[in-house]
Amino acid sequence: MRSHFFEIISIAAISCMAFSNASSANTQSISLDGSSTVFPITEAVAEEFRTQHGKIKVNIGVSGTGGGFKKFVAKEIDICNASRPIKSSEAEAAKKNNVTYTELPVAYDGLTVVVNSKNTWANTLTVEELKKIWGPESKIKTWSDLRKDWPNRPIKFYGPGTDSGTFDYFTEAINGKSGASRSDYVKSEDDNTLVTGVAGELDAMGYFGFSYFQANSKTLKALSIDNGKGAVAPSLETITNGTYAPLSRPLFIYVNAEALKRAEVKTFLEFFLKEAGRLVPEAGYIALEKKKYEDALARLKTMK
Repeated sequence: MRSHFFEIISIAAISCMAFSNASSANTQSISLDGSSTVFPITEAVAEEFRTQHGKIKVNIGVSGTGGGFKKFVAKEIDICNASRPIKSSEAEAAKKNNVTYTELPVAYDGLTVVVNSKNTWANTLTVEELKKIWGPESKIKTWSDLRKDWPNRPIKFYGPGTDSGTFDYFTEAINGKSGASRSDYVKSEDDNTLVTGVAGELDAMGYFGFSYFQANSKTLKALSIDNGKGAVAPSLETITNGTYAPLSRPLFIYVNAEALKRAEVKTFLEFFLKEAGRLVPEAGYIALEKKKYEDALARLKTMK
């Protein structure tokens, strides 16, 4: 009787294991990580994709562009969200690990310099003033250090962490070298943390992607930027036509060629590029021209 009981238990256990393995085999998942700036776009796409492909899991992490590329070149994720092009050092790491990939542009964005909405004195900054503020040798501590008629109160600075593509792009565009920046500011790869910081302090200043400003325009004020041709405010129009310079930029996703062999990854990316023109604006960004999505889709189909 005892041996018969254990025999039944053993058969049941084996059956459960077989069912579990079969379920695992039938589960399809796609892993993404990287830029917090690109995250709202991929999340918007994934949300709609899930409604049509419920059996495919789309997991999206946010560790910054640099953090995403570290995982990407280590073959830990299928797709990397990136708010800047891949660096030569990252490309070398990918080559060393036999990771082949393609870069797919997905949207336009404008880095937005923001202050608290109750700030009544700052409306415009020149590129030269931004350099004085954010340069590695910056001596700007108070508003009056920047302009004498502004308040003699300390500025509380907020900005992206060093793993952020936004940080790389901003420092290169403003300070002339990627990574060159003052270090005495509150850093975070999560743009929501920066939004909360600036919105909560009258004397705060920060910078991040345009969509995060749009979503929080009641508590934040975007500053117009003068690059020598007059002050231009960030908007869908000025970012698209390039007049909001030098802080307009393209956004990307990078896909691992090996991962693309899986049907679920290919299906997701094809959906992404076909629907991006509609979903990117819904996420608060500027869609690319239709032909650029078509070209990206054609390039995707030729990857081997």
